[in-house]
Amino acid sequence: MATFRKRDNKWQAIVRHKSIGTKARSFHSKAQAKLWAIETEKSIDANTFNKLCPSSVTLGDLLRRYKAEITPKKRGKDNESRRIQRLLKDPVSLASIDKLTSACLAQFRDRRLLDGKRTTQYDLIIIRHCIKIAMFEWDLLLDKNPVDLVKLPSASKPRERRLEEGELEQIIQAAELTQNPHILPIILFAIETGMRRGEILGLEWKHIHLEKRIVHLPLTKNGSSRDVPLTGKAQSILERQKQLNTPSPFPITPNALRMAWDRLIRRTNITNLRFHDLRHESISRFFEMGLSMPEVALISGHKDPRMLFRYTHLDPSHLLSKINHINQSI
Repeated sequence: MATFRKRDNKWQAIVRHKSIGTKARSFHSKAQAKLWAIETEKSIDANTFNKLCPSSVTLGDLLRRYKAEITPKKRGKDNESRRIQRLLKDPVSLASIDKLTSACLAQFRDRRLLDGKRTTQYDLIIIRHCIKIAMFEWDLLLDKNPVDLVKLPSASKPRERRLEEGELEQIIQAAELTQNPHILPIILFAIETGMRRGEILGLEWKHIHLEKRIVHLPLTKNGSSRDVPLTGKAQSILERQKQLNTPSPFPITPNALRMAWDRLIRRTNITNLRFHDLRHESISRFFEMGLSMPEVALISGHKDPRMLFRYTHLDPSHLLSKINHINQSI
């Protein structure tokens, strides 16, 4: 039962209940205080007090809270933050959760597909996890996650892009004309090590052991550490970078590298080549050198051999040479 008292020209409503303890609010009139007390007692009886009502919260409200509380804890927080910011500009974020039906999300999916399958997948995965967190941790009164009822786009076909004859020479020639002296070393280092862009840019001198020809990565994409052996060329690249007395081996931001790579490729006649394709090229070269799958996995950091196989696209000419060598030895 609510109680009321007048203090300093305002009416205070006090509601006590064993499930919530004591709650109080002040109002300009007793009528307002009574109305709040009645609504509060109703929500207590319905077990909805201090819980998120689907009709009074929008997807945008949840995404903003998710961005503030959940995203910062992730390793890919910057990329996810940008994705959420883009989602907040989409009309789907204006929908209240009770109006966020599978049909509504399907329309969003089909509209987003114009920007690509992977982009659409990532967006739907973020929305699904956001709503899941809200249901289980933020007391969102929802029985089912609407994203679970929507078919996600099928995965894109794995890329098989490798460097073609003459392309590396074109890249080197174009990179030598760039103003940033770190672009070419980064490209060549990626081909020599198979390391991801983020791993290369995140290198610190304290984790590089040139005398042992080993680079230690304390935290990688799959959540574990690994040691990457350096080829002679990779070692030489780091030795030259060390002479520059920079705070890190490759002092450049991911965005700066991304823009520099795009400009570089535009200056060449090369089409459909991404920076990440250099990792494909490197891993395939390791196999062509004769390294076994466990050995390549140790370098690349792949835990699942099936994922490693997706990155492997051998040059048939190397296989033919190997077959001829075997035939000659028989």
